[in-house]
Amino acid sequence: MKILITISVIFLFIAISGCQHASIYDCTGVTPTYTANVKPIMDSYCAMPDMACHGGGHAASGISLGDYAGTSAASKKKSFMGSIEHLTLYKNMPQGGVKMPDAQIHLLSCWVENGSPE
Repeated sequence: MKILITISVIFLFIAISGCQHASIYDCTGVTPTYTANVKPIMDSYCAMPDMACHGGGHAASGISLGDYAGTSAASKKKSFMGSIEHLTLYKNMPQGGVKMPDAQIHLLSCWVENGSPE
């Protein structure tokens, strides 16, 4: 009986974890680009030159979000959106700050879903 309960709990955990990576945003007709939409968000929340974060010559945890190349590379990892969306199992970003507004998270999610266009 204990084995059945343990297996059920593990299966439930895997199912929930897998669901957290799916986009909850409808990207129909939303095609953000790095230059027009993503860069201003990154500059405001992630790549602040006056802080030792992910820009201005800093690459906290080896992640640089101060330019298209670095941001595009980071966006290929599940942790990029997982951290921004404050999902369980990811380090919340911006670290020590408030979660970005949903409208900005929506744009970032659609940018990633559309292949991170420049």
